[in-house]
Amino acid sequence: MDVHTRKLRCFLVVAEELHFSRAAARVFLTQQALSRQIRELEEELGVALFERTTRRVALTPAGEAFREATAQLLTGLDDAVEAARRTDRAMSGRLRIGFCPGAALELTTPILGDFRSAFPDVELDLREFPANDPSAGLATGVSDVAFIRLPQGTAAIETEDLFIDPCIAAVSAGHPLADRTTVTVADLLDEPLTLSDTADEVYKAFWSLRDARTSPPPKLHPVSSVTEEVALVATGMAISVTSSAVQSFTPMPGVRYLPIEDWPGSRVALGWHAGERSRIVAHFVDTVCAVRDRETELVQTLERRGLPEA
Repeated sequence: MDVHTRKLRCFLVVAEELHFSRAAARVFLTQQALSRQIRELEEELGVALFERTTRRVALTPAGEAFREATAQLLTGLDDAVEAARRTDRAMSGRLRIGFCPGAALELTTPILGDFRSAFPDVELDLREFPANDPSAGLATGVSDVAFIRLPQGTAAIETEDLFIDPCIAAVSAGHPLADRTTVTVADLLDEPLTLSDTADEVYKAFWSLRDARTSPPPKLHPVSSVTEEVALVATGMAISVTSSAVQSFTPMPGVRYLPIEDWPGSRVALGWHAGERSRIVAHFVDTVCAVRDRETELVQTLERRGLPEA
């Protein structure tokens, strides 16, 4: 019997939530698609895993037994995968560098240039990750190091801050705020908002201004990329709280960018796996820090971009 792990992970989420709608949101599927995954799993096993009524979802005795065994199985599989990746990270002459859109902005080129000059035999494997993975591959172990944005809730990583990237509001040219030179958080709280479709609640809390809210935004528009986000803003359907770098790296006609007076910037950082600072990773961390400390004027420019003129 060949049961895919995707179905097993879907089963465990439903078993935890006992609610198909909430479970579907966690695994980024529609409720219909998730129900189909569970139904197919039950057919493959030849047993009913859940009792479903219009009012409740409950595990059957067979489902209870399957949940315990499946949890152990997937934990063992995840541990085996991580052990293999950990060994590869320690022994390989290849460095897998993940990055969120923009990476370390203008610091990226001197960082990579210095590292390649110092360690020409190390193969660099660079990969950009979509907005739904703010860890840029660290959470899944497919990156050895990553240029990321903080705050985020990725477990078991260490980080080194590079600079603070100011946060700005992106609004359509026809929006009532478009003629302003700056905005405050209070100006934005009643607006429909774009937001990454990541499962990282710490990351989503920061970019949705959650700490300043007493109620949720009127509407959230999940997005999977910066270009999708900016295009949605241009239509006037939503605003975006985003990085000041977006106005330079992703310009869009019909979008205005406004500094936010009273919201902290996002920390652009280098991240790596906690306790796994291999020789290659250590050299890369040292190179990143050396470039950051050398390029003080560039860092200051990056930290001022998007701020109101003095």
